[in-house]
Amino acid sequence: MKKDRIDEMFKIRAMMIFFIVAVLLSGITAFDAEGGLHWLLKFKDYYPHKLSDFMQKSYEGLRLMNQDFPMIAYAFDWLAFAHIVIAALFIGVYKNPVKNQWVIKWAMFVCIAVIPLALIAGPIRTIPFYWRMIDCSFGLLGIIPLYIANQWINKLK
Repeated sequence: MKKDRIDEMFKIRAMMIFFIVAVLLSGITAFDAEGGLHWLLKFKDYYPHKLSDFMQKSYEGLRLMNQDFPMIAYAFDWLAFAHIVIAALFIGVYKNPVKNQWVIKWAMFVCIAVIPLALIAGPIRTIPFYWRMIDCSFGLLGIIPLYIANQWINKLK
């Protein structure tokens, strides 16, 4: 019985490390969105034409914004910081999964909430449909490890 508990704790902790790293990586890229897009555009021949056009237009917008209005990039800094703060929440799950299971449930709700945000705000901000689907996929893919971890936590109880 004790070995089962150790195995469940190991799996939960490994999943939390994976999730923390994923959230951190997705967030810290916002610190240098212009540089990141510039790097991605080196491979634009491999993307569908509409996607590479959208990325090129986005890059030009970021480049001009950073050149003429760098203070607006402060919003990207806050976005990155928010990801860091969100990732820190999962340290509690790593330490005590049963006590902090609410973090997993909250994060699953947030993953679902990504979808209406992308579908409502996307058209307002003239984000192409296929890019909105990419944004929705973050919520759909993010909920998978969270759901699995939630199941493991339920077994641990």
